[in-house]
Amino acid sequence: MNAPSPARLATDAAIVQRDDRDGIAFVVLNRPEARNALSAAMLRALTQVLVDIAANPKVRAVVMAANGPGFCAGHDLREITERRKDSDGGLAYTKELMAACSAMMMSIHRMPQPVIAAVEGPASAAGCQLVATCDLAIASQSAKFATPGVHIGLFCSTPMVALSRNVSPKHAMEMLLTGEMVSAEEAHRIGLINRVVAQGTAMEEAYKLARRITAKSALTIKMGKEAFYRQFDMTLPEAYRYTGEVMIMNMMTRDADEGISAFLAKRAATWEDR
Repeated sequence: MNAPSPARLATDAAIVQRDDRDGIAFVVLNRPEARNALSAAMLRALTQVLVDIAANPKVRAVVMAANGPGFCAGHDLREITERRKDSDGGLAYTKELMAACSAMMMSIHRMPQPVIAAVEGPASAAGCQLVATCDLAIASQSAKFATPGVHIGLFCSTPMVALSRNVSPKHAMEMLLTGEMVSAEEAHRIGLINRVVAQGTAMEEAYKLARRITAKSALTIKMGKEAFYRQFDMTLPEAYRYTGEVMIMNMMTRDADEGISAFLAKRAATWEDR
């Protein structure tokens, strides 16, 4: 079965669309007229969709894509500018916006399902952050990436968090200090994305990757994803102690017993996600 077509999904007026099939949730940003800028409303909608998916055991992987010519232009600068008219100059709104964006990004890390970005067109500022936050990323040849805040006197400090956890410090600093666009090929070279595919095929290729993941034990994937991110902030001895404990718990699961037995018997495993 093929991935859902963005053109078909575009008939839904929701600013964030969701379509589930084959154990995969397709989440599509749908503000093409604004290049899918992350307005306050879109952040709320996207967060709710992700929370709902995280609680659904039938969903085993997520593909995040976008309608229109660009993946995501970052925060909605028109909305931000309008809120400067507030009595406090937009301070309260900006605090809420940054908190909401960080919470949405963190929800991707915390959800048990792997999230794959399918990128067509530019992903800049918080849009680049969104790609870097996803567990995996497939980008077409039309994709470009940037943290361009310096062009408008606004350093991309929050996008820097995700960016610097994906690429080397010097590559991250070059993107942050120059604000220049990086091609899909360069993004792949520096480790921001997993692979580059033909234009118009990012969602289909992300779907194929998701299908490979959904063939595995969902419990094993959940345990592994959580451990992957938790060990990042640990010292080497702490990381080995923690991941050793995870391996022990994993080894005691039914799926590990089944997987090992199936491997030794040269048969396909039957997962029960427990």
